[in-house]
Amino acid sequence: MTSFLACAGIAGCSASGSGIAGAGQPLPAQAARAAATRKIQHVIIIVQENRTFDNLFATFPGADGTKVGIGKCAVSKSCPTGQTTIRLKSVRLGNFDLPHGHGDFLVEYDGGKMDGFNQMDLGGSGEYGVLALEYPYQYVNPKYIKPYWDLAKQFGLADHMFQTQGSGSFVGHQDLIAGSTSLNANQSITDEPSAGNGIWGCDSTFKSTTSLISKTAGYERGQGPFPCLKYKTLRDSLDAAHLSWKYYEPAFPPEGGPGTTAWLWSAFDAIKAVRYGPEWGTNVNGPTSTPETSIFTDIDNGTLPAVSWLIPDLQNSDHPQNPPKYKHPVWTPDTGPSWVASVVNAVGTSALWKNTAIVVIWDDWGGFYDHVAPPQLDYQGLGFRVPMIVVSAYTPAGTISHTQYEPASILRFIENNWGLGQIGVNDRRATGIDGMFDFSKPPRKFGKIPAEYSRDFFMHQKPSGLPIDAE
Repeated sequence: MTSFLACAGIAGCSASGSGIAGAGQPLPAQAARAAATRKIQHVIIIVQENRTFDNLFATFPGADGTKVGIGKCAVSKSCPTGQTTIRLKSVRLGNFDLPHGHGDFLVEYDGGKMDGFNQMDLGGSGEYGVLALEYPYQYVNPKYIKPYWDLAKQFGLADHMFQTQGSGSFVGHQDLIAGSTSLNANQSITDEPSAGNGIWGCDSTFKSTTSLISKTAGYERGQGPFPCLKYKTLRDSLDAAHLSWKYYEPAFPPEGGPGTTAWLWSAFDAIKAVRYGPEWGTNVNGPTSTPETSIFTDIDNGTLPAVSWLIPDLQNSDHPQNPPKYKHPVWTPDTGPSWVASVVNAVGTSALWKNTAIVVIWDDWGGFYDHVAPPQLDYQGLGFRVPMIVVSAYTPAGTISHTQYEPASILRFIENNWGLGQIGVNDRRATGIDGMFDFSKPPRKFGKIPAEYSRDFFMHQKPSGLPIDAE
């Protein structure tokens, strides 16, 4: 097992794992950037849903995981410190969804004590079982997510990837295209926009608002702007450099007739220049295609763009099921690991293998327990840890990176790779994930990842028609 500080093979990277020398300045490491540019021509970001590092990798050898959590308790003889230990329960992947907005983060984080996970209002024991207050304290048995563990063992696992802020999927997906939801130096968007009938972003016709985190006022629910945003994203940098990109996302049934995109869950649906520009329906998946078919077609045809975001159908996303009171349609979240494996296998057995990097990341913590207190870099956070797996022909087998990352670290790697410069504050400060690659070595041969469900299963799977996240 190789343990990296994310500096191996990168000229100008400090041994402390603080990142590329001159972080915050465009193109500081000329030799490393040139090498990466020649060898990585495609980056695929696979975005899964709602898991902490401890939830998926609590027992992974050599990683910073735990099977024992802490919670609050009333001070007494049996609880003299006001904290109690709670053992994490081994479970399957398909369990109930938990609250995970910014207010929930503040309760669970508890000023860095990380003991508020048993203080959440989960709606009573009828939905979550007898030990409702201990429901967040669980980890997925490795046998149910074997493809993830196989990928982590054969390639690279990062155990200190933190969310940009403690919030839900809307912000998590924005951070993966923009590195931040900052509106200015003092305010950032947080949580999901308010929405009637589940209509998101620029398509909302219900006077939607967002919530804010600000330096002066803290958490301001419902005080943010309409979620049709003008800030820069990585798309602007890629377009300026004439680099191709695509956002693969599920197509949802229109509400209101042809031409509408109600029920569409898409980071770029909230970006005005894309939603009302010529790239909508081309660079962003059209209404008749699905990620589970179009990604394989592009891999097979050699039309995979330089940068891809891959958002699966809800049923393949690892998203927990909703509690019974929501009467949500039933699906089997256990297909998520096979979905990811099928994409990796498609790339690994194609001509793209030697020049493609695949990053698998979970968009937010989903309310589940994690024991590592996130550093607070500014008024936004960081938020709780989420897992990240890096797969490429240049990622040494068994790499475990303990370097502090955030979603902007992925953008920073892409910017470094193609010499794009930085688009905002967070990708200037963030350590790129460059150190999870060793470009001084020849490309490794690919070994297929075993999975319960095959590529053919996903190619013929009926779309669920459900938004990727309703929370």
